[in-house]
Amino acid sequence: MKCPYCGSKETEVMETRDSEDLETIRRRRSCLQCDKRFTTYERIETVNLVVIKKDGKREQYSREKLRNGLLRACEKTIVPVDEIERIVTEVERELRNADSVEVESKKIGELVATRLKKIDKVAYIRFSSVFRRFVDVEDFEKEVKRLID
Repeated sequence: MKCPYCGSKETEVMETRDSEDLETIRRRRSCLQCDKRFTTYERIETVNLVVIKKDGKREQYSREKLRNGLLRACEKTIVPVDEIERIVTEVERELRNADSVEVESKKIGELVATRLKKIDKVAYIRFSSVFRRFVDVEDFEKEVKRLID
């Protein structure tokens, strides 16, 4: 495993732990060169999902793209990275358990929004503003009112 800090290929596993869903193995690693620590996740490679975008185009599902969207929505909030990983894993599992390998982007957004809404309202609003394409302040206002009610 290559160190993300210095690029060295000499690392060692400090700790191995199964995730709660038993579908992912979390490994805590240490670089023998720079002595920094990092975490890797190991999961079974599965059939590729295809995302149907709003404009009808299709693209391959990207766990990283989903994770990055969540990270942006959760910036400067109290949502820990472990919680973001849990959401990504749950959403991905739900998508893979569906009857089809094709899924609409709207469905992915709804699954994420539902989970964020329970954890952090600010992150939920930030995610929703991109996912639902808020155009003006009134869109924000409507969503905040729905949250309050």
